[in-house]
Amino acid sequence: MELKILKKTPDELQVEIIGEGHTFCNLLEKALLEDPTVEIGGYSLEHPLVANPVIHVRMKEKRKPEKRPETAVKEAAEKIRHRNKEFRTSFEKALEQWQKK
Repeated sequence: MELKILKKTPDELQVEIIGEGHTFCNLLEKALLEDPTVEIGGYSLEHPLVANPVIHVRMKEKRKPEKRPETAVKEAAEKIRHRNKEFRTSFEKALEQWQKK
């Protein structure tokens, strides 16, 4: 996955994700919006055939001073990784139970 930083300030971050589409970006957006320090967490995609999605993150004014938008993105990615692992484990258990029948 190739990323390109388009804008970075202490409160905002815009990152272009080359070659991705709605599937990954929806997942990242959902994880970002679960963070109470994130004011805006979303993405834009002009058209999937001619453009790459751009993730937009803006932090709330009243937050921990050390929390930056890049930290919010890293935490969201970790949350996604944890959920994928949890899903895989649950799926493997369900499949194993089904095969025993």
